[in-house]
Amino acid sequence: MNWTYWLPLLVVLTSLVPGVIIFALPEGRVVTRTVLNLTGAVLKIALVWLMMREVYAERNPEFRMPLVQDVDLLLRADALALLFVSLSAFLWLLTTIYAIAYLERSPNRGRFFGFFSICVSATVGIGLAGNLLTFVFFYELLTLSTYPLVVHRGTEASLQAGRVYLRYTIAGGALLLTGAVWLQAAVGPVLFDGGDTLARADLDAAPLVAIFVLLVAGLGVKAALVPLHSWLPVAMVAPAPVSALLHAVAVVKAGAFGIVRVVYDVYGIRLTDAIGVAGPLAVLASITILYGSVQALRQTDLKKRLAYSTVSQVSYITLGVTILGASATIGGIVHLVHQGLMKITLFFCAGNIAETLQVHRIDELDGMGARMPWTMAAFTIAAFGMMGVPPMAGFVTKWYLGLGALEASQPWVIGVLVGSTLLNAAYFLPILHRAWFRRPVTPFPVRRGRLETHWALLMPPLVTAAAALFAGLFASAPPSPLEWARLIAERAYE
Repeated sequence: MNWTYWLPLLVVLTSLVPGVIIFALPEGRVVTRTVLNLTGAVLKIALVWLMMREVYAERNPEFRMPLVQDVDLLLRADALALLFVSLSAFLWLLTTIYAIAYLERSPNRGRFFGFFSICVSATVGIGLAGNLLTFVFFYELLTLSTYPLVVHRGTEASLQAGRVYLRYTIAGGALLLTGAVWLQAAVGPVLFDGGDTLARADLDAAPLVAIFVLLVAGLGVKAALVPLHSWLPVAMVAPAPVSALLHAVAVVKAGAFGIVRVVYDVYGIRLTDAIGVAGPLAVLASITILYGSVQALRQTDLKKRLAYSTVSQVSYITLGVTILGASATIGGIVHLVHQGLMKITLFFCAGNIAETLQVHRIDELDGMGARMPWTMAAFTIAAFGMMGVPPMAGFVTKWYLGLGALEASQPWVIGVLVGSTLLNAAYFLPILHRAWFRRPVTPFPVRRGRLETHWALLMPPLVTAAAALFAGLFASAPPSPLEWARLIAERAYE
């Protein structure tokens, strides 16, 4: 048995094992808990790098364990999986560093980091799932492990947010499971094989459409597609590291990634086009893009404005894959990474402002650029990226989406992109104007020490902002996210 057989399993275990051990540690074992978290995060990055080398050479590591008849736990590393998993591994390390400092004086840190590690394991399992039922298993594990993070503070507001979160995600999980079981009963084990399983089955269009609707509705809850998005702004009562994780890599990204898998690897490009489901899903994604941006304009709380921005921005991924063309696919898939880098930067910065100065509202940000210049510099880079200002990462996304729309003879998508860009500017530019060009109404507390906040709170957003900037500036330089997305598209359309 080749040593690479174990790689996908080891990538999952590097966060699962530390999480289980952390639950058994006394609350006061801070150093041990920190070492476990950081060691697991570094090991995960190293293993993902090894898998990327194998996948680039078209040798896809695969781990298989039979569960019951016709059901295997299948973990398989392909190019799409590695794009998602590499983002997860990189951001887990930075979010761990951030969370250690953010929760330094908080109670129940052991519980938090235990579920935090299991959440990352579930996210990586979703990325590496090689068949539909393995995906469903990790998708449900993600729901169970993120609920304790949402309600971590234990306040009435957080408990209410947790109840809303569970209602939406359990209902979505039930729809996803129903569709997966129906499909398994109709065609047998459903592999992520570019649609070959369904193509051989020769099913009628009506059940295929019904199953597609069930799967996408289940995934659309976590992907925050309208009208299934309402849980996301409510969940902003969670601590900043949780908000960053929910928006950048774990929950909403898992839903969007699942939609990509359904379109390209369960149904396949040809069958998705043939049964006529791509067009309606593209329209729904476009409605979500514009609706989320309009709602963001109405928010006065910084984290809620960012939350509605996520509702909008994540649907670029769905829009890209439903246009059904190579360029649009590149734009949608690369946004998995671009949105993650930009959005986690914004939430890190919002967390820094709230933790250091107890500022939560947008109208309290006057003069923030002078008080926290590094934090606001990172925020500004990410905000310009979200607007699609060249040469930021967001511009690369919108360029390929627009190019793909023209190639697919769907020029209406250009109107969606232009409208979204104008709305992005309308809700981000006032924040930047207040921070850099206005004076504070009341003086901020005097800075203690040389840095504007704790170094472990400042370093992660600076790193992710730099990564988002470089992803745009050096978009064509391998191994950039764009080049990896191009590799995925080439293999999907060959």
